[in-house]
Amino acid sequence: MPLRSRSGQPDAAQAWFASSEGAALLQSERDAIAGALAERPAQHWLWLAPLPPERPEDGRGVALYPRGGRFGGDVACGLPLPLPSEAFGTVVLQHVALPAAAGSALLEEVERLLLPGGRVLLFGLNPLSPYRWRWRGHGLRAAEPLSWRRLLRRAGLEPGAVSEGMGPRWEPVADARRQEGAGLRAAYLLRADKRSLPLTPIRRRRLLPVAPGAATA
Repeated sequence: MPLRSRSGQPDAAQAWFASSEGAALLQSERDAIAGALAERPAQHWLWLAPLPPERPEDGRGVALYPRGGRFGGDVACGLPLPLPSEAFGTVVLQHVALPAAAGSALLEEVERLLLPGGRVLLFGLNPLSPYRWRWRGHGLRAAEPLSWRRLLRRAGLEPGAVSEGMGPRWEPVADARRQEGAGLRAAYLLRADKRSLPLTPIRRRRLLPVAPGAATA
């Protein structure tokens, strides 16, 4: 059954990810995410997914998903996230950030939450892929990696120079193989790091503790 927004109407984007076409893409990204969450076992991770994700059994982290303009999952919340600053070694943004002002706000939150030297993995839809016709009309927005690199830098993060193409090209069949550059793959993966020390002095943001009384799902 499609997830529903607060108004009771089905969320078109989430309905697509729950379809066989969207599921093929999410399945293609599964190994990459599992590897990222296990890469730093001594540190906590944060995973924002388009649908309620299957948490690793031995994972140390927080999993959230969009829910009526806010987030549900381990914590029911909106932005800013009621999570402590510099608490996560890895943050995964799996098709939840928008290539616009709303996406910038989320990326700024990610920068706050990351430990110095921490890493964010951003999964974006490829606007040049033939697979785009399968998500057309579902409220999903695609952007080229260059646009995301600009937003990541603006948020104070250092993106990698090369993206990795992932997922199917034409048919809705999971494909976990990766390639250098987005190419015609349905999606791509961008990595960005939080510098241990910034290149230029910047005003330090206020560290936020866990908000008292934050709702839990």
